[in-house]
Amino acid sequence: MSHPARYVFVGDSITDCSRDRSDPASLGEGYVRLIADALAGRAGGAEVRNLGVSGDRAVDLEARWAGEVAPARADVLTVYVGVNDMWRRFDSDDPTEAAAFEATLRRLLDALPAPRPRLLLIEPFFLPVTPDQRAWLDDLDGKRAAVVRVAADYDATLVPLHDRLTAVARAQGIPAVAPDGVHPSPEGHRMIAEAWLEAAGLDATGTDAAGLDAAGTAAAG
Repeated sequence: MSHPARYVFVGDSITDCSRDRSDPASLGEGYVRLIADALAGRAGGAEVRNLGVSGDRAVDLEARWAGEVAPARADVLTVYVGVNDMWRRFDSDDPTEAAAFEATLRRLLDALPAPRPRLLLIEPFFLPVTPDQRAWLDDLDGKRAAVVRVAADYDATLVPLHDRLTAVARAQGIPAVAPDGVHPSPEGHRMIAEAWLEAAGLDATGTDAAGLDAAGTAAAG
């Protein structure tokens, strides 16, 4: 690999996290920045791009995939989407069925140029903050299951979040993790970054904890 390993993150507001979209180097203030900080000391360097856009659903990613995501030529591509596919059902009467969500994810990954980058799929989470929102989890469950299936079928690394963040919210209260149930607190973003690093086989300093290089293959020596 002649260039520093290129890590691209694409998703919704959790990934976007107030990035400056006029500045390609802007990482936002959330988990992507924390991961970039951890990767900064990697041998050979690491180039991190944040392509998150607030409000995006899977179909919105698809609309900008060919023009924005595929040309980024990621060595490691992280896709984190799903909570808006759930949310629009309840705030806009615009549902996305789990099967349609899954089909879109598959089209996105099928459209990646060869050689396909190492893939990480982050499982969406939601923490109900009102009693009526507890029923919303039934809708999200279908999206979570779809992410798990797609990760398995495309040899992608799954980053589990929902149970992990739900357990912390039970112990510390929802505001400690995501005050509105969706958008993480600084501590919530730290937990997402930690989960990503663990799933990627890296420690908190970005060092290969499992002997993996950026392509996810065993490193020589």
